[in-house]
Amino acid sequence: MAPPPIGEQFAAAVVARFLKARGVRRVYALCGGHIMPIWMRLDAEGIRIVDVRDERAAVYMAHAEAQLTGTLGVALVTAGPGVTNAMTGIANAHVAKAPVLVLSGLPPAPQENRGALQDIVHTELVRSLTRYARTVRHPDLVPQELAEAAARALGEAGEPGPVYLDFPIDTLRADVAVPMQLPEVFAPPAALPAPPHPQAVQAAVDLLWSARRPLFISGRGARGAGPALCALLDRLGAAYLDTGESKGLVPDDHPSVVAAMRGSVMGQADLVVTVGRRLDFQLAFGSPAVFGDAQFLRIADTAAELRDNRRGAVEVLADCGLALQAIVDAAPATAPASDGAWLAGLREQHRQRSTKLEQSMKEAPSGRDGRLHPNRVLAALREALPADAIVVADGGDFLSFARVGLPASTYLDPGSLGCIGVGTPFGIAASLACPGRTVVVATGDGAFGFNAMEIDTAVRQKAPVLIVVANNGSWAIEVRDQQETHGKVVGTHLQFADHATMARAFHMHGERVEKAEDLDGAIARALAELRAGRPALLDVVVTPEAASSDAKSGLAWVPDLQALGAWDEAERRWRAGAG
Repeated sequence: MAPPPIGEQFAAAVVARFLKARGVRRVYALCGGHIMPIWMRLDAEGIRIVDVRDERAAVYMAHAEAQLTGTLGVALVTAGPGVTNAMTGIANAHVAKAPVLVLSGLPPAPQENRGALQDIVHTELVRSLTRYARTVRHPDLVPQELAEAAARALGEAGEPGPVYLDFPIDTLRADVAVPMQLPEVFAPPAALPAPPHPQAVQAAVDLLWSARRPLFISGRGARGAGPALCALLDRLGAAYLDTGESKGLVPDDHPSVVAAMRGSVMGQADLVVTVGRRLDFQLAFGSPAVFGDAQFLRIADTAAELRDNRRGAVEVLADCGLALQAIVDAAPATAPASDGAWLAGLREQHRQRSTKLEQSMKEAPSGRDGRLHPNRVLAALREALPADAIVVADGGDFLSFARVGLPASTYLDPGSLGCIGVGTPFGIAASLACPGRTVVVATGDGAFGFNAMEIDTAVRQKAPVLIVVANNGSWAIEVRDQQETHGKVVGTHLQFADHATMARAFHMHGERVEKAEDLDGAIARALAELRAGRPALLDVVVTPEAASSDAKSGLAWVPDLQALGAWDEAERRWRAGAG
């Protein structure tokens, strides 16, 4: 017996209408019987289904859309292995605090716990990775559960992040009572960012205006706060460091930017201001072993970015943009105590190092094997990409080169979970969410392999993304660690596979580049494909002999106390002295 047609009041139809009312234009998905009623109703409502090749990629794409647009990203995955495949994407969104709604289905209720196809209790698997995880068994509860999940994802009840709902398929095929479909449930809530407390603002002003060497470090929570942040940096004459969470927030030509002096400025500052940024392993957990005697001012819209690892002398829990602007508005007419000569010196050293790096990248010699240095690839991309390009960096070794060598006004990477493999899905979603902007994925060959099949998705969805694979035939950081630490390489070599041929097999523009003199032409041809609305892939063979900063830092061998070898030694000395 065939299932009945999906009625207008079926729960599946209500799900689709809810998403449309909330402004969702795309759902990233992989089909399956348990979610087919939602799938078909999304299409009926005019919501585009971006069908992918693996559920991880669906969640990665929803994550990227959410991060780029500031709206709810939605992934739809089928039951059982669909959900378990999606869990890595959910975990990455959890750490990144990306507002992603993941929807799935279940076997019909009469088959529950009887060994039905794909019968798993999903909520127990994903609960620790989500802000909200529920199975909705009664159709009349669908509207309120969707509204609650969306609110939790967007941070209305705390920190933002992924949420999860699933529905037995018989629930999806059942009517939702019309009186339960209240208009206020479907209406998008008014965005009401939290203002700072006046006393906290005044305490922050007092601390900032008394600091001699203030340093600002921004993160996720600072996105959208660029103008207010720049205004405060200008008033104070403070130094500024970005992180991967907020790269491009402050223009590279701003006089406060001292990214090339990261190690020095972290140890010299007497006041460290975190703006929507955790003090995680990338910032040495805020340890005095690295930051010395500096005080901390913590500004964040979530508690997890306010009090982790180091408490602030002053803490401001509020929307970061409102908090920064309130500090600017409350600033006294008197000049701050900040040392202009200190900042000017750092800025000049930054400028000199940046200029030297840019030149050295163009001239980076090939390896003894004759293969290109990764920096030659990045230098060619720097020359060719427009200023507003969206850059997605992915991998281990190559990410280390790209993070430093490829500037961007909008930037995405695997984040602090180290979730390599996001590059191609992130890039596809970026090209769909931000039409008219050039999107380039700079990825290592190992990272590319995780979701290489998504180039099929790029072609089918006409997603104009440029994927540049730095092909060094290895997991390069691990190879170097094994050689230097263990004297033997085990299981970390790959083939110098021909990814361009793979791309062409999927009817995608693909070129293999092995010589420096061929780079510019290949990039120009690839960008022409993007302008014509088509994706492209460049497989650039690079030498595995090139050592990135991360490969040299100790990141691969995982020191006991800190992420980097130098920080770990400093931490040991500090703890010994403090004890």
